[in-house]
Amino acid sequence: AFLGITEIKIPVFLELLNQRDTEFTYRLPTEAEWEYAARAGTTGDRYGNLDDIAWHSGNSDSEGTPRIQPVGQKQANAWGFYDMLGNVYEWVQDRYGTYPGGTVTDPTGPTSGSARVARGGSFLRGESDARAPNRQRYGAGQLAPHLGLRLARVRN
Repeated sequence: AFLGITEIKIPVFLELLNQRDTEFTYRLPTEAEWEYAARAGTTGDRYGNLDDIAWHSGNSDSEGTPRIQPVGQKQANAWGFYDMLGNVYEWVQDRYGTYPGGTVTDPTGPTSGSARVARGGSFLRGESDARAPNRQRYGAGQLAPHLGLRLARVRN
């Protein structure tokens, strides 16, 4: 996950990255893609024991203050992704809105709106936030120490 990037800066960051690599296109994952990757074939809220897989306010305390932890210290999910839950919330492509009703396969969320979705929980939040279905909304200019991103990479 990359830290210290506001939603406003994401398009600029992605444009620069995509100019440097002509073999792949990088983008934010949709909410559905993010959750699919986080669950890694499981159906529960978490893909393992919480303290074994995620940093949250109950276990990220270092010298009296919860802190971001280096990636890869906890167990990866079944597909090899580290820190899908906890550590930092991750921006996704979708804007915040209500989910569609009924059964939907690979949905995409709203493409406009004042808030973007971030997924996964963080080192500053409690155990109840470190779960695959958790979603939060953040405004365009919001910069927070517990907010980062993970990219989807598609071969051109």
